[in-house]
Amino acid sequence: MKTIKIPYYHSTMNLHVDDKNLKAVITAKIHQYDPGKSEKQIIQDALEHPIGTPRLCTLAKGKKKIVVVTSDHTRAVPSKITLPILLSEIRAGNPNADITILIATGLHRATTKEEQRIMFGDDIVKCEKIAINNAFIPEQFIHLCTLPSGADFSVNRLAAECDLLVTEGFIEPHFFAGFSGGRKSILPGICSQVTINENHSYKAIASPYANTGILEHNPIHEDMVYAARKVNVQFIFNVALNGDKKVIAAWSGDLEKAHAKGVAFIRQWSQCQSVIGDIVVTSNGGYPLDQNLYQSPKAVATAEACAGENGVIIMCCSCVDGMGGTNFAKLITKGTVNEIDQYLSKIPPNETIPEQWCPQIYARILKKHPVILVTTFLPHEEVRKANMIPAATLDEALAIAYRIKGTEASVVVIPDGVSVLAIKQ
Repeated sequence: MKTIKIPYYHSTMNLHVDDKNLKAVITAKIHQYDPGKSEKQIIQDALEHPIGTPRLCTLAKGKKKIVVVTSDHTRAVPSKITLPILLSEIRAGNPNADITILIATGLHRATTKEEQRIMFGDDIVKCEKIAINNAFIPEQFIHLCTLPSGADFSVNRLAAECDLLVTEGFIEPHFFAGFSGGRKSILPGICSQVTINENHSYKAIASPYANTGILEHNPIHEDMVYAARKVNVQFIFNVALNGDKKVIAAWSGDLEKAHAKGVAFIRQWSQCQSVIGDIVVTSNGGYPLDQNLYQSPKAVATAEACAGENGVIIMCCSCVDGMGGTNFAKLITKGTVNEIDQYLSKIPPNETIPEQWCPQIYARILKKHPVILVTTFLPHEEVRKANMIPAATLDEALAIAYRIKGTEASVVVIPDGVSVLAIKQ
């Protein structure tokens, strides 16, 4: 009997699997990567050696209004470490710069003051100017252009009207944008709901190129890069994180060149061949990404790459913040999986409903695979309404999966499904 710890909220949950059933435990090599430097050294080194641009302190000279875009409470960006160093770098070149930290929420709820303190530290919350993007307030945005897909591009005025636009984030595989980081700080990070919705339309999500690890010909990625260039992102700072959410690598500089270096690193240390199992167990890597059901398809999509025909997927996700979005909750509980997909497929891009892409991806997966959701926070009746099977523990979920697939079923475990880039054989 093997005991495997699966990330869950701020801790872990134990999974017990008989040796005869356990086929593989898949983890990204990135979790074993040793950078040989402290987090602060890694960050400082990246800022001192930007890729494709001058140093940030040089870019900051003579600029009046500077905006630094950072991630919200749903992301594990280590801003408590990175932001003070970024701000110091800016002020080294421009001590009197008027700096605004703009929190990129996309379509998420606003980040609370307490969450800001946890993310940034008390000093930054107390001393710095912080603004929160709200995609649902039209007055916050200015229309700049039409994107390659035909979508209208409206971005936060603070970013459009500043003299220097800087972004920070982290890079990991992403289930329809290919990889996170870089351009994603702008779209969807600080765009209007109209722009985000159209970028995430049924047609775009249905593209075979809108998938994990794919950037070339990915219509979602192409719109994101175009948007970030149009708003004139002059400098990005991105990190890679291990399983403990510690910085193990960092890149700064040009929007595309620095991001490409980071993507190459993530691909090298996260990519692995899929191992096919009758049952696949995974998670979103715990907090903060397992706060709600809305974020959970990221790991479920990884599990999909390892699930055999009619294979069962077990998703461990706290859902401490509930469903995670009003529209998502309505759509994922709208009817059967086929009814949901048929409904969404008829919605034209310019009428895309906020958050509809997650029910769309879930519908695709649920058509082929039963999904058991392990949660101790989301009411199990809500889980059933969402066309999933509820369980309170991983062992309970595994017992349910054995009843579906048989006691001899093979089990593949991906403890952190977000960090793994599984390539089908």
